Amino acid sequence: MKRPFNMTIENNHVVAVKYILHTLNEDGSKTLVEETTAENPLTFLYGVGVMIPKFEQEILGLKAGDKTDFVIASDEAYGPRQPDALANLSAEMFKESGMPPVGALLPLSDDRGNNFQAVVVEVTEDHVVADLNHPMAGKDLDFQVEIVNTRPATEEELAHGHAHGIDGTESH
Repeated sequence: MKRPFNMTIENNHVVAVKYILHTLNEDGSKTLVEETTAENPLTFLYGVGVMIPKFEQEILGLKAGDKTDFVIASDEAYGPRQPDALANLSAEMFKESGMPPVGALLPLSDDRGNNFQAVVVEVTEDHVVADLNHPMAGKDLDFQVEIVNTRPATEEELAHGHAHGIDGTESH
């Protein structure tokens, strides 16, 4: 499949981006969080709510080869940290798997079936305390982005609500 050239990003396009993400620390320094490559870019369906809205606003109208840098404040990213977003989980839950160590990521589901991860912050004989905040909550995000490709989504991608890869084919 030939890639379309010079298409600009708009709703219902599949967008592939190469990016470097840092968080900004209070002392002005940066901490590297993640980096993708042109060979293994982040590929997503633009405009369907899978990305941080401010991220999408920042890349709207760009095309393959364009580069941009921007910061997304925590309140427009994953929101502020909620100090009371802790869950006390009974040690019974870990009878088969064993008690997790502090710092471990726990896969959890809410009552609506949404999956998320919590970080273990305390372990006692009777319970595990898990922080339910998103790991990026309370952090300003500093992005360096290069657009690798953009193309109209296929009918199948639109029906599924997600991108099927940079060229429209899902790899398993």
